[in-house]
Amino acid sequence: MTDTTIFQNKKAVYYTLGCKLNFAETSTIGKTLKEVGVRTVRKGEQADICVINTCSVTEMADKKCRQAIHRLAKEHPGAFIVVTGCYAQLKPGQVADIEGVDLVLGAEQKGDLMKYLGNLEKHEHGEAITTATKDIRTFVPSCSRGDRTRYFLKVQDGCDYFCSYCTIPFARGRSRNGKIADLVEQVRQVAAEGGKEIVLTGVNIGDFGKTTGESFFDLVKALDAVEGIERYRISSIEPNLLTDEIIEYVARSRRFMPHFHIPLQSGCDEVLKLMRRRYDTALFASKIHKIKSLMLDAFIGVDVIVGTRGETPEYFEQAYEFIQGLDVTQLHVFSYSERPGTQALKIDYVVSPDDKHQRSQRLLALSDEKTRSFYARHIGQEATVLMEHSKPGCPMHGFTDNYIRVELEQNDALDNQLIRVRLGDFNDDGTALKGIIL
Repeated sequence: MTDTTIFQNKKAVYYTLGCKLNFAETSTIGKTLKEVGVRTVRKGEQADICVINTCSVTEMADKKCRQAIHRLAKEHPGAFIVVTGCYAQLKPGQVADIEGVDLVLGAEQKGDLMKYLGNLEKHEHGEAITTATKDIRTFVPSCSRGDRTRYFLKVQDGCDYFCSYCTIPFARGRSRNGKIADLVEQVRQVAAEGGKEIVLTGVNIGDFGKTTGESFFDLVKALDAVEGIERYRISSIEPNLLTDEIIEYVARSRRFMPHFHIPLQSGCDEVLKLMRRRYDTALFASKIHKIKSLMLDAFIGVDVIVGTRGETPEYFEQAYEFIQGLDVTQLHVFSYSERPGTQALKIDYVVSPDDKHQRSQRLLALSDEKTRSFYARHIGQEATVLMEHSKPGCPMHGFTDNYIRVELEQNDALDNQLIRVRLGDFNDDGTALKGIIL
């Protein structure tokens, strides 16, 4: 067991790549080290410990992870470097071979960091400690705030879906979750700290309950009853798991916001089959219609992958036409990236990088058009905005209940406050609406 006295007055730097779930988990690691006397480095200081939480959703993500490791090793010479996260789980040997890396922890180990740090003694070669994917069973609770006003609560981890293009089930393990009673307790703690908004995060949150015999709908109802929290947002949820009862509940809930993030991935049924997704475009369209019939002003974000193997020009045009006809607010567009070991590599038809880029640009332009139209419809309306901390000298930003970004003049007193405003015109860069305090 690690002698914790050696951590007194040590300094650590944390670097996170990838999803909100990773940020929540890094925050938990930071709290663990803080409890034994480690503080976060200040600007210009040298760290004794570097913790890098990695992503591996694309080839570019792997590259960014390697670049981050090299950069931190250079900026903090002599620091004990720990690498964890999805890239570490998938390629532990490769990561351990990177110069400067001392310890590589897999998905099962990262929640028990103190067990593996030893005396922080550096060695010539990094040590990799991981567990086979099938044996990843632990659910590590995480709730982070970081520099943001919103909190991110991890409610679920892992995935049982094995879509043909995705390595996340191999990196994260099978679907598992925390107990509702424990999550409610975490939320009560957030309320006690003065937190007003919580985003529910996970890998496949609609699959919540696999390990506890509960359901995501049970969780939503339980969290809605916690006093002190003003707002909840549901992060990405699979369309086949977004039930009508959840949509109807959100529509009448005061605390769950009219804001959905639903992965589509392709608007073409043939491509969805190649991707091994668990729905078709008809089901997806029915979910959008259900939301809009109950919450006309709901913000709906949609994930789309372009250029996946098998996406012929004809299939892409079908997808584009389908997405164009959807009453959604914003598209999160990703270019398909070949991932070793995935079933998608068996599909013959390959999309060229140029075609991927062109398709991506078309969808991004469509997204801008839809988002701008959504914002424009709300100009002149009144709304409640939760203001967020901003850098000195910069305008403050916050979000309405339906996730419209609002800009106000800098005023520290407004941080984490719910402010009633009238929505004005677009700001100078077109990314927000100007708010007029009522």
